[in-house]
Amino acid sequence: MNFSGKSVIITGAGKGIGRATAQLLAHRGAGVVAISRTRSDLDSLNAEIGGRSIVADLSVPSEARAAMAEAAGCDFLINCAGTNVLESVLEMTDEGYDRVLGINLRSALICAQEFARARIAAGGGGAIINVTSIAGHRGFQYHVCYAASKSGLEGATRVMARELGPYGIRVMAVAPTVTMTELAAQAWSDPVKSQPMLARHPAGRFADAADVASAIALLLSDDARMLTGSMLAVDGGFLAV
Repeated sequence: MNFSGKSVIITGAGKGIGRATAQLLAHRGAGVVAISRTRSDLDSLNAEIGGRSIVADLSVPSEARAAMAEAAGCDFLINCAGTNVLESVLEMTDEGYDRVLGINLRSALICAQEFARARIAAGGGGAIINVTSIAGHRGFQYHVCYAASKSGLEGATRVMARELGPYGIRVMAVAPTVTMTELAAQAWSDPVKSQPMLARHPAGRFADAADVASAIALLLSDDARMLTGSMLAVDGGFLAV
């Protein structure tokens, strides 16, 4: 899986899965365009891997479109930007809904739209990977907006695969289990909650960001050239049992 000569846009590249993916793909030769809303995160990433960086709040549609216009010309897009607000159905707020759906779903659709338009104008080809979650497949308490956003993104992934396939653009999703990023730690740091969940993983552990990055690299590679519209669960067997 050598990506020399290829370039990739990664949203949410400052932390977690996005950062691990940027590090892995850069190590394998790809030129990385990292998008994040936090300049300090991008500066530290650039010091490690080089590449280009763009500061943008992707929850603002105009900023998302401007960032994609600046990043134009890349072969791949990885939609990693994500957030969560821990609210139950009865406690859900308009602010929480707008924050989670705005980042996790709307920004991913905008970035995919702009990427696809640019690829088609350049003759087609390339790939989009959307990072979803097993929360879109199982009902986790206090994850109502998060689950809605990730389920929605998987549905959109299938639509995009159908519509963009004629242009040679593959579109896939990876659905990680609990991945111990800063965001996940907020939801899963309590052993009373995490241990029963961990016991449901045949692999015997939660994922780390590098596990998800490796799966993304696999889907981007030529070895996966017949895969599109697919969802790959990076879950240590959780969904299988």
